[in-house]
Amino acid sequence: MRRLSLPLAVLGVLALVTVSLFVGGYDIDLRSLFTDPDDRRMFLISRVPRTLALMLAAAAMAVSGVIMQMLVQNRFVEPTTTGTSEWAALGVLLLTLLAPAASPLVKMGAAGAFAFVGALVFLFVLGRIALRSQVIVPIVGIMLGALVSAVTLYIASTTNLLQTLATWRSGGFSSVVRGTYEPLWVVGAIVVGLYVAADRFTIAGLGRDTAVSLGLPYRRILFIGLTMVALATGVTTVVVGFIPFLGLIVPNLVSMARGDDVRTNLPWVVLSSIALMIACDLVGRVVVFPMEIPATVVLGAVGALVFVTMILRQRGKVHV
Repeated sequence: MRRLSLPLAVLGVLALVTVSLFVGGYDIDLRSLFTDPDDRRMFLISRVPRTLALMLAAAAMAVSGVIMQMLVQNRFVEPTTTGTSEWAALGVLLLTLLAPAASPLVKMGAAGAFAFVGALVFLFVLGRIALRSQVIVPIVGIMLGALVSAVTLYIASTTNLLQTLATWRSGGFSSVVRGTYEPLWVVGAIVVGLYVAADRFTIAGLGRDTAVSLGLPYRRILFIGLTMVALATGVTTVVVGFIPFLGLIVPNLVSMARGDDVRTNLPWVVLSSIALMIACDLVGRVVVFPMEIPATVVLGAVGALVFVTMILRQRGKVHV
């Protein structure tokens, strides 16, 4: 059964992907897909890109969560609890003001650069804090994110870009069509890179002193990891907006079940994040059909509940 567990998980995710491809406001079934050119065109232009965007964005945020949790040695960090996503939004907003005609790739570059700066700021502030409990670290990140978010909101309100900012923050996949989601394929390179360097990130998760004593170039791994997180966050922010808590809850649940080996956990993290993202999207599409609740809203509600549960559980352990 242990050998069959991963193939069965793959089959389960493929089943969710299949359901996602055939659920939506535009009625498409398997027969019309082969007999009706309009249905086939809609399927290829909208349904396939949307489902691929769900899968790639989920993998991006889950992998970012794994990397940040290893580097910071804290189970409660991911891009939305360290302020990284808010920095990415600030970068896109500033570029929109300075260069409104900038291409999506340029916007992704700006978002990635600001996300990288935000991660460095978070690590700098964290290094100056004497008390670094498991609960304090994400609170520091959320406070930094709120500060950056306030600055972004002020700039957007004074430049009539509040609606644009709200679109980035809400996140959603309803507007994803062919020609808009393709930059998310860079996530595949990030996942492969993490898998290749998985052992190094596992050692880095033991702490700087331990990693250096074992001969690991800690600063280089830190730089590579932050670059991966910044790139994944920047691309995802520009294409689909914020995806909250996914990089927090999935890696933690997988670690609870399988331990902390990044290499063996990575397939499970990716598959679980894709399954959760598609499930939330299906709930959002079905509950108010033919209207739609953004998948990130459903995910945010689930993620917030799990996040609070994890914090309360950690506090209980500390008191014990």
